[in-house]
Amino acid sequence: MRRAPAAAKSGYEQEAVAILLTLLHLGIKNIRLGPSLPAFVTPNVLDVLVKNFNIMPITTPDEDLKAILG
Repeated sequence: MRRAPAAAKSGYEQEAVAILLTLLHLGIKNIRLGPSLPAFVTPNVLDVLVKNFNIMPITTPDEDLKAILG
């Protein structure tokens, strides 16, 4: 498996963070993140995101769909 160059990986991470911040700014809640959290999400930042926006980690596809679809 070929790995992406560091600059490309960083660019994807920056784009993902920009999208997340845009969604939060628009007041979107109940967002699922994963499989890993962005580097800027420290335990304190995660606590704020969970309390204010109900950010959740992804689990399995079946569990996520069950939770989303009720």
